[in-house]
Amino acid sequence: MSLLAIVLLAAGTYAFRLIGPVFQHRLQIPDRMQRLLSVAAVVLLVALVATAALTEGHGFAGWARPSGVLVGGVLAIRRAPFPLVVIAAAATTAVLRLCGVP
Repeated sequence: MSLLAIVLLAAGTYAFRLIGPVFQHRLQIPDRMQRLLSVAAVVLLVALVATAALTEGHGFAGWARPSGVLVGGVLAIRRAPFPLVVIAAAATTAVLRLCGVP
């Protein structure tokens, strides 16, 4: 990635972050739209997690990675400490791969 692309992405990110405080009192977003935007953000994150967990290249990633993500997700839902979630997910994936599960 060229330096120009990195600078443009950084400037765009900064501009998006600046827009909120600048237009906070000038723009009123209806409550329904705020709820829809919150739901849309969650759906986007779930889709990203599903894509990263289930695919590798153009095919299925195997059963070890989705199992690790599932263990991490269950621990996160149960509000386990973040380092424990990450270590348990990685350990689950590693043990399954060590046992020969793709």
